Amino acid sequence: MSNEVLKAIQYRRTVNQNSFTDKEITKEDILTILEAANAAPTHKRTQPWRFVVFQKEGLVRLGAELSRIYKAVTPAEKYTEATEQNMGKKATQSNVAIAIVVNYTGELPEWEELAATACAVQNLWLAAHSIGLGGYWATPGLINHLGGFLNLEENQKCIGLFYLGHHESEPREPARSPIADKIRWEL
Repeated sequence: MSNEVLKAIQYRRTVNQNSFTDKEITKEDILTILEAANAAPTHKRTQPWRFVVFQKEGLVRLGAELSRIYKAVTPAEKYTEATEQNMGKKATQSNVAIAIVVNYTGELPEWEELAATACAVQNLWLAAHSIGLGGYWATPGLINHLGGFLNLEENQKCIGLFYLGHHESEPREPARSPIADKIRWEL
């Protein structure tokens, strides 16, 4: 495949913290991928995506908050100390974590604002992949409790955390069923 955009779409993969290195991500690279996110399509130009970037001590605070939320909202019979600690580790084992926020404008149906924000995340992911960064979009239930920590407004909602890092994972072939199985032609 010679088209670089199509190649990036086909070969972009989830890369988890266990493949991340300690190499820092530059502010320039973060801004590059966020500019790509900002180029997403948006109905009526509402541009509903918002991002909160965590680095260094910010990652420690995010990890502590995720652990605190897990402990506070998990029923005693489902709680484990290992899971509480793991919630915090996910943040601190990343070079950068980006909270993904939808800013519902009221001008459009919520699903359109959510879809536009998801397009922004796809752009972010492809841009990260194109400059050699790995990551993934995490959506633990705990994100529903991050509003206060993120200082979100009433019309805003966190829909995930994007964890980023330089990595040493090998490229792998896409694992997708054939597109022909997902198309119905009406001729």
